[in-house]
Amino acid sequence: MIKDQIQAIITAAVNKISTRSTVHIQSPDNPQFGDYTTNIAMRLAKELKKNPLQMAEEIAKQIPKDEIIEKVEVVKPGFINFWLTKETLSKNLIQILSNINNYGKSETTRGKKIIVEYSSPNIAKPFTIGHLRSTIIGDAIANLLEAAGWTVFRDNHLGDWGTQFGKQIYAIKTWGNIGKIEKMQQPVKELVRLYVKFHKEAEKNPEIEEQGKIWFKKLEDGNEEARILWQKCIDWSWKEFNEIYDKLQVTFTENDGKGYGESFFEDKMDFIIKELQNKKLLTKSKGAQIIAFPKDKYPPLMILKDDGATLYSTRDLATDKFRLTNSHYSADVLIINEVGAEQSLYFQQLFEAEKMLGWVKDNQRVHVKHGMYRFKDKKMSTRKGNVIWLEEVLEEAKKRAESLSKQHQTDATVSQSYHDNANIIGIGALKWNDLKRSANMDILFDWDEILNMQGNAGPYMQYTYVRCRSVISKSNFSPKNKLPRIDYQAEELELMRMLEKYPSIVESAAVNMAPNLLCNYLFTLAQQYNLFYQKHPILKADQDTKNFRLALTTAVAQVIKNGLYLLGIQTVEKM
Repeated sequence: MIKDQIQAIITAAVNKISTRSTVHIQSPDNPQFGDYTTNIAMRLAKELKKNPLQMAEEIAKQIPKDEIIEKVEVVKPGFINFWLTKETLSKNLIQILSNINNYGKSETTRGKKIIVEYSSPNIAKPFTIGHLRSTIIGDAIANLLEAAGWTVFRDNHLGDWGTQFGKQIYAIKTWGNIGKIEKMQQPVKELVRLYVKFHKEAEKNPEIEEQGKIWFKKLEDGNEEARILWQKCIDWSWKEFNEIYDKLQVTFTENDGKGYGESFFEDKMDFIIKELQNKKLLTKSKGAQIIAFPKDKYPPLMILKDDGATLYSTRDLATDKFRLTNSHYSADVLIINEVGAEQSLYFQQLFEAEKMLGWVKDNQRVHVKHGMYRFKDKKMSTRKGNVIWLEEVLEEAKKRAESLSKQHQTDATVSQSYHDNANIIGIGALKWNDLKRSANMDILFDWDEILNMQGNAGPYMQYTYVRCRSVISKSNFSPKNKLPRIDYQAEELELMRMLEKYPSIVESAAVNMAPNLLCNYLFTLAQQYNLFYQKHPILKADQDTKNFRLALTTAVAQVIKNGLYLLGIQTVEKM
């Protein structure tokens, strides 16, 4: 990265004065302050008890103006600002055109391992719009980390174990028809209906609740009938899950792509209980077994119920013990859970328990939390007794994308193309609407905003890419190793500077596990390209200018495509 070259130049200059401080550079918010800036002079002046402005001047004198750095400027109270040469920006365009899909990737964290757990729906329960956030945020974070060089393990921690399966099995046996369920297009909806019926009947007859416990005990003990029905629930659920994951283009790497569900750790929980007992971390409270935290840092974490049944906490501890001791990973593997913000306290308790057990170090466990969806469409928010099935939302996105094509129809070919790509555009719009914001924010779900062709929305990004590709397709342009020298217009220089920053943005989004940083960058890039497109002719310019602008357009298209790919959004060639 050019940023790394700049950092190396500044570090060499600083080391002539002192080797005490590490140099950090960043892109200033205001381009008037250069392409990069550093506050190293202020930090060094504090250590050496010198005037920061004078220290900045002293460092600036040591920085050579060469083929990379065109200008160095010192500003109060002690910032050093840098401008890249036009030659550097031009060479970066060539790098984009030659690296193509690899532009923006790095190997700064090569060899480091990280587990990203996301999506994690429950077996025999609806895959609702509530699962969408974890699924697409987790997938984008995994993509970003891979681009930054991490070895990423993508895990789907399915909820496929627990007392609810005793209730589900009893409900299927009592009121269900396995033959009919097998033939249903959406069997999970029938499983949900039966589960709801169990609870309604249990309110009238408490003995039914006891039957649920009996059947879960049978499941735990390996009863053949219980195991068969439980496995059918898993198979029926996966049939629907796979359809959704295929549409979302979301994949997992662990356990042959299915992830490690809670049931995988069923036979590993006794070892966790024994380790907690041996380390004297379990305390009895009202018959239950809990972990009490020092100085009441957090409320106690229940590990076993008063009847000896395990909980999410027991299974999650078993999960992380497996991850931290399995040779497939490593003892220092980072573990990321992308889960809703409402579980923040629970994950604080879980991480603290793992530190008390001596399993993990500080910052080895991370909870990336997301907010909730709020709904502008009152029908979506007031469906009493019902959930919003994700399948229905994805279908609605496709229909609305098709409808949008009619509003922007120019000819039959374009309209048909838009129709054919409606699924890609609709799902891309849903993903962009989510990822463009900080994950921990709540989101107002508004179809008009999601499918906006003019503003910060997926279709606008898709359209900008299509516009670039359309310009290129009307020429015979092919990338070359050298670009013609021209007098750059302000908009061209601005675009070149934006393109140079892409690798740093990817790195920052990965480090901060914040896909919204990449969205912000891509939207600004698209806006700047569309402004350039409106102000300057491309195909009708003189030959040298035309070739340069085609190279610039190709580079913008490539960066938009690369960035959208990391966000899990596909591009289309026509809209």
